[in-house]
Amino acid sequence: MGFVRAGVFSMVGLVALSFASFTLIALMPADPVEIAIRAWNLPATEETVAALRADWGLDRPLVQRYLHWLADFVTGDWGRSFRTGEPVFAEFRARLPVSLVLGLSGLLLAIALAVPLGFLAAARPGGFADRGSRALSVFVQAVPGFWLGLILLWVIGVQFRWIRPFANDAAAFVLPILLIALHSVAVFCRVYRRDMAETARRPYFRTALAKGLSHRQALWRHAHRSAFYALLSAVRSEAGWVIGSTATMEILFNLPGLSQFLVQSIAVRDQMVLQAYVMVIALWLLVMNALVHLALRLLDPRLA
Repeated sequence: MGFVRAGVFSMVGLVALSFASFTLIALMPADPVEIAIRAWNLPATEETVAALRADWGLDRPLVQRYLHWLADFVTGDWGRSFRTGEPVFAEFRARLPVSLVLGLSGLLLAIALAVPLGFLAAARPGGFADRGSRALSVFVQAVPGFWLGLILLWVIGVQFRWIRPFANDAAAFVLPILLIALHSVAVFCRVYRRDMAETARRPYFRTALAKGLSHRQALWRHAHRSAFYALLSAVRSEAGWVIGSTATMEILFNLPGLSQFLVQSIAVRDQMVLQAYVMVIALWLLVMNALVHLALRLLDPRLA
């Protein structure tokens, strides 16, 4: 019942977000018809302007336009791009796999690396792994991902020629995924290590040591589950950060994802693309939140 109630609240919030974003985007100062006329070299006649406004529904009241857009969006008709003239749904469907591969791969790689690194940091406080993970956490907070990507692109791609920059092949995804995972692995590792350290101070942990378990064995048997629970909880907030990291990598490495398409559409105030992007990002966060909640329930069935 709690899961159903959360789903209902999520849908209500999604509708409210869609209306707020639709209103803000529609009230932007630039007129998309004027931009389209200049971009497509169309005659700026009254007939042309009226035809475009009628075709795009810009001559209707705002609420009516929103309700019409919402009904079409649910059925898969996301409108047409003012810039390309193609259906927005088709444009997003062609580019979404690139963004998903980058974002999901970065998150999964970060989780896979954070567990062993966080375990080693907790097993030996003040050791190499502990100091290294702390330094990594400070480094990713202080150094912009765009700048680091430029440096690595120049060193690895230009100087050593280990990759082909802007090749858009499978190898071109390796470095962006590593850069996306870099920030998340630092966050996840410290969360995992902190929870393990707290467990190590509990009385039952000292009892496990008294029964003959080594410190590492006791950590894995009695602290890993709760630490992994805390790590998964951090995925909720980190999923939002991954959106920005993925956008940065798409632009830096010229990968044809959603964010690159968005940047190209912002300059011409492509309202249908902007609105669809907001909804896709909101759906991404809702799906990630639902998946994390499901994983947490599997770890702890008492979670309502």
